[in-house]
Amino acid sequence: MSAEVPVKVGILISGRGSNMQSLVAASKQPGAAYSVALVASDKPAAAGLAWAQGQGIATFALSPKGIGKPAYEAAIDQALRDAGVQVVALAGYMRLLSGDFVARWQGRILNIHPSLLPLYKGLDTHERAIAAGDAKAGCSVHVVTEELDDGEVLGQAEVPILPGDDTAALAARVLVEEHRLYPQILTEFVRR
Repeated sequence: MSAEVPVKVGILISGRGSNMQSLVAASKQPGAAYSVALVASDKPAAAGLAWAQGQGIATFALSPKGIGKPAYEAAIDQALRDAGVQVVALAGYMRLLSGDFVARWQGRILNIHPSLLPLYKGLDTHERAIAAGDAKAGCSVHVVTEELDDGEVLGQAEVPILPGDDTAALAARVLVEEHRLYPQILTEFVRR
């Protein structure tokens, strides 16, 4: 991918989109390697969609309820392609993508996950790290494959687990690192 013309990125969200906001902020820096062409969501009422619209970014929203996963993913795929998207970034997107969707975007979907992969794939990562007595937690940016949280890890950031930490305190510290790490790794990825 070329650094001359910014790579068009599509961001998939399901909620408020705090990681999406950090990706958008980085895309607006002089000489940015990527631009955000579309923010899409499986939840039409997701707060992040309104924020993206306020930034002048095209949005797409469709609930899979009542139409099924194949029709839903076909519509999302078409919206991404219509926007000229070259790389997809999952940012708090809480749906598992089908093997067919992943195959169509093979090697061009990234995700941010709130653990130091390969530890704690899936949900409840902070709770599981605290329960295990780990000294540190963190986040990972990885390439999405058909296997949950299993693709190549492109970068990680660590935070200490402090005495007395609960899941909310740990999650807040990890989120700060997610907002720093994801734009950095996405930039490196699109410049490869």
